[in-house]
Amino acid sequence: MSTALKQKLHQKIEAHRPRTTRLLKEFGDTKISDVTIAQAIGGMRGVKGLVTDISYLDPNEGIRFRGYTIPETLAKLPKAPGGEMPYVEGHLHLLLTGDIPTESETLELVKDMQARSKVPTYVFDVIRAAHKDTHPMTLFSLAVLTMQQESKYSRAYAKGIGKMDHWDATYEDCIDMLAKLPEIAAHIFRMKYRNDNIIPPNPKLDMGANFAHMMGINKPYDDVARMYFILHSDHESGNVSAHTGHLVSSALSDPYYSISSMLNGLAGPLHGLANQEVLRWIQGVMDKMGNKVPTEEEMKKFCWDTLKSGQVVPGFGHAVLRKTDPRYMTQREFCLKHLPNDLIFKYVDMMFKLVPPIMQEHGKAKNPWPNVDAQSGVIQWFYGLKEYDFYTVLFGIGRALGVCSNIVWDRALGYPIERPKSVTTSMLEDMAGIKK
Repeated sequence: MSTALKQKLHQKIEAHRPRTTRLLKEFGDTKISDVTIAQAIGGMRGVKGLVTDISYLDPNEGIRFRGYTIPETLAKLPKAPGGEMPYVEGHLHLLLTGDIPTESETLELVKDMQARSKVPTYVFDVIRAAHKDTHPMTLFSLAVLTMQQESKYSRAYAKGIGKMDHWDATYEDCIDMLAKLPEIAAHIFRMKYRNDNIIPPNPKLDMGANFAHMMGINKPYDDVARMYFILHSDHESGNVSAHTGHLVSSALSDPYYSISSMLNGLAGPLHGLANQEVLRWIQGVMDKMGNKVPTEEEMKKFCWDTLKSGQVVPGFGHAVLRKTDPRYMTQREFCLKHLPNDLIFKYVDMMFKLVPPIMQEHGKAKNPWPNVDAQSGVIQWFYGLKEYDFYTVLFGIGRALGVCSNIVWDRALGYPIERPKSVTTSMLEDMAGIKK
């Protein structure tokens, strides 16, 4: 299927390929990172060994989507009528091409994804056959993996597709899949947590609005969905979910395999569970405070007692950012407008003001500013989504946008299979000059 977006993307790919070719041919031996034993053992943190143009984590400005800061992204992208937040589809256009789409370009993609959004019945049959206590992330990953038989890329590869054309069928798979994720996720939610009262999709709505409709949550939850999916869409390539998607795709596994694996990585407690853990911690604080708004002195004492006991204040601190996460600020502004009197938000608001200076004085945190997870769970809870286990599914819908965009470009530029070289502990000891 040829659309204006796909044609534009093709032009971008053709223009970009020579850049990658030249870097490899003329500058392939240029050193970009000195790897230490600590980096090798410590999960390769900080090693510059991945390339992506989709997003970059700017220490001073937070995530830049195709060079645009989050405030710029949200301001420039076309918005749904009556909505505060941009179309998710317009954001996908930006991630794929690097260009802010016009309203007509955005609406064309909205229409294209609406036409692709019908989920095969067998997908629901498979997830319904699972045990009733199966985790929603397991069901979500299973559903995506089940759709693998729909892969246009796999069929094209089997017919002998040329290397420079791999991106085309990959694009088709990605748009097909992304269009279906909201209904799959909402179906899992209503099946597990709302007595199997399924709300059929409305194919006339955009991605965010249709998701809110299928979840059974009224406005402005359509804007919450748009905001959540956009803010969580990408975070460079080195985090577990994004890198897993890249890694699996580098073997020329189709996008269904890749995104299913991405979701499995996201489900890990060290990666995708932070927002629910922060919310659970705040609710624990509220219980200890008698479910009333504490004074600043009471909150300060509690935070100091927490830090002095060797524990952390969840949601605060970031390995890279030198200021408050812009994703946090976007959600904070939403809360100030739509739920300023919510009790949980009052706690979050007080912590926003008090915790960073306390952590600075404590001296353990280099960057004590709140990150995205310190805010996101509060909004979901306010709008009635109180099932912690489902929060990572929401994260997964958003993250799939960025990972799919990266996968398309990986194929377009012919990136090879990932195969880093390992060393033994003995080798490290030799390199360190340690006598055995």
